[in-house]
Amino acid sequence: MDLRSELLKSIWYGFTALDLEKSGKVSKSQLKVLSHNLCTVLSIPHDPVALEEHFRDDDDGPVSSQGYMPYLNKYILDKVEEGSFNKEDVDELCWTLTAKKNYQPDRSSSTLLPEKDAFRLWCLFNFLSEDKYPLVMVPDEVEYLLKKVCMAMSIEFNCVELEDFFSQDSVHQSGITVWVFLEMMNSGKITRGIDKSIVSMAVEEVYREIVGDVLKEGYLWKKGQLRRNWKERWFTLRPSNLSYYTGEDRKDCQGNIVLDGNCCVEVLPDRDGKRCMFCLKTLSKTYEMSASDTKQRQEWTSAIQTAIRLHVEGKKSLHKDLKLKRREQREHREKRRQAKEEELLRLRALQEERERKLAELELLKEAQKQAQALLEEDEQRRRQQHEQLQRTLEVQLREAEEARVSMQAEMALKEEEAEKQRKRIQELEEMQKRLEEALQQEIKARLDEEAFRYAQRLCLLLLAEEEEKMKALMNLQEEQEEYILKTEREKRELKQEMEAKSQALEEAQRQLEEVRANRHRVDQDVVAAQRKLRQASTNVKHWNVQMNRLMRPIGPGEKRPSLGSSFASFQIPTQRDPGLRLRRRSGSEDQDEESKENVESRDECDLEKRHSHTSNGDMDIP
Repeated sequence: MDLRSELLKSIWYGFTALDLEKSGKVSKSQLKVLSHNLCTVLSIPHDPVALEEHFRDDDDGPVSSQGYMPYLNKYILDKVEEGSFNKEDVDELCWTLTAKKNYQPDRSSSTLLPEKDAFRLWCLFNFLSEDKYPLVMVPDEVEYLLKKVCMAMSIEFNCVELEDFFSQDSVHQSGITVWVFLEMMNSGKITRGIDKSIVSMAVEEVYREIVGDVLKEGYLWKKGQLRRNWKERWFTLRPSNLSYYTGEDRKDCQGNIVLDGNCCVEVLPDRDGKRCMFCLKTLSKTYEMSASDTKQRQEWTSAIQTAIRLHVEGKKSLHKDLKLKRREQREHREKRRQAKEEELLRLRALQEERERKLAELELLKEAQKQAQALLEEDEQRRRQQHEQLQRTLEVQLREAEEARVSMQAEMALKEEEAEKQRKRIQELEEMQKRLEEALQQEIKARLDEEAFRYAQRLCLLLLAEEEEKMKALMNLQEEQEEYILKTEREKRELKQEMEAKSQALEEAQRQLEEVRANRHRVDQDVVAAQRKLRQASTNVKHWNVQMNRLMRPIGPGEKRPSLGSSFASFQIPTQRDPGLRLRRRSGSEDQDEESKENVESRDECDLEKRHSHTSNGDMDIP
C-alpha cells in the first residue's frame, strides 16, 4: 500500500463526511474548503486559480467522488512529496470532518474511549482495512489488531467475545466499518475491568508500531563517541533509522543512525561494568549499547536485523509487508476452503451417485428375481398352451379333412358359377363398349351444338356491326343534307352578290360554274349514298331472315345439324356483297367530304379576293 492509497483512505472519509444527504455528491464550495485545507496540511502550494477554474460557480449541481478525483490527483496528490509533511496532520483533519458526522458515542458510558484513542484506532483501522470502498476491516484483521492491543496491555485476548460479536450479524462476517469497530471498543467487551490509562498506553503503543512504523522502542545505555561515557537514552527503531532521545517523550533528539545494507549488529561481551552489550556497525561508526537483560538484547538485535533486512529488500514498512502476507494467507485459505468445499461437494455427489447406483442395483436384482419368476410362469403357461394347441390342431386336422371333401364338391359348383360369371362379364363388357360409343356420340353432338351456338353468336355480332354501320350512314346522310342546305344558302348569297357586283361578273361566273360542278358531284354522292342506304336495308332484311332461319328451335325427334352442315350453310360474303360495297362507298364518301372541304376553302378564298378587289376600287357595286 503506497502513500497515495493511505492518503485516499483518509480523504475518502472527509469527502463522505461532507455528503450530508448521502447522495454521493458534495457541493463545490465545501470541496473548495476541503482542497484548500488538504494543500495546507500536505505542504503543497495552494493554486486558487486552478481551484476556481475547476469548481466554477456556473457549473450545474454538486460534484461526485468520481468528479472530484481528477482534480485531487492532478493538483494535490501528484504534487505530494514523501517526508515533506506530517501524515498525522492529514489524518487529524479528515478525522475532525468525519467524527462530527459519524462518531457519536454515548458520553455517559464509563467505558468510553478518549478522543485521542478513538482517533488512533481510526488510523489503525484505515491502515488494516481492505483497499476497497466503502472501507471495511475483515474479521481476521480485527482479531489481529485486538490481539496486538491486548498484548500491549499484557492480558490474554478472549476470542469468544469477538466470535459472538460476528455471529450476531451475518453482514459483519464479510467485514465491519470503523464506526462499528469503535462502537465495539466503546462497549467495553474487550477492555472490561482495565484502567483507561492502560488502554490509552496500549493503543498508543500499537498505533506507533503499526502506523508509525516503530519496530521497537525503549531505554538502552549508549556509549558516547567522544567522552566514551555511558548514558541512558530512549531509542526508537524504524525500518530506515534508529533514533535516540533524552526521554521517552521524544522531544529532544540526540542522534539518528541511518540503517542500510552495510550495517550489521553484533553481540559483545560484558565489560566496563556493563552487561548484555551489543553494537551496531555502520560504514563510518560503531555504536555500542547495553540492554537491561538478555531478553531485551535479543529483542533489540532481532529488531535491528529485521530493519536492515527490510531496507535491503526495499520495503519501507514491516506491518505493510505483514498485512500483504496476511492477505495472501487469507486468499490462500479462502482458495483452500473453496477447494475443500468443491471437493466435499464432489465427494457428496459421488456418494449420492454411489448410493443411487446401489439402489439401482438392488432394484435390478429385485427385477431380475421377478423376471425369473415370470419366465418360469411363462414357460409353464407356454407348455400348457402348446399341449392345448396340439390337441386343438388334431381336432382341426380332422375337421379340415372333412372340410376338404366338402370343399371339392363346392369347388365344382364354384367353377360352374365362375363360368357363368365370365359369360356375364363378357356381356357386361360388350354393353360397356356400346355405352361408350353412345357416350362418344353424345359428346360429339354436344360439341356440334356448341359450334352452332358459337356461329350463331358470330352472326349476332355481324348484325350488330351492320346496324352500327347503318346508323353511321344515316348520320352521314343527315350531314350531307345539312351540307346541301348550306350550299344552297351560299348559292343564294352568291347570286345576290353577283347581282350586286356587276363589274366582277366574269370572275363570279367562273366560280359559279365550279360551284355548280361541285354541287353536281355532291348530288351524285347523295344519290349514291341513298342507294347504299337502300342496299344496306336490303342486306339487313336478308340477315334477319337468315338469323330467323338459324334460330328456329329443334323439335322433338329431329336430328341436330352437324357442325359441317352448319358451317356449310354459313357463306362468307363475296366481293359483290352489298355490305362490302357499303364499306367501299363509305371510303369514297370520306374522299367526297374531303373534296367538299377543298371546294369550301376555295370559295372562301374567292370571296376574300372579291372583297379585296372591292376595297381597292377595281369593281363598283351598286
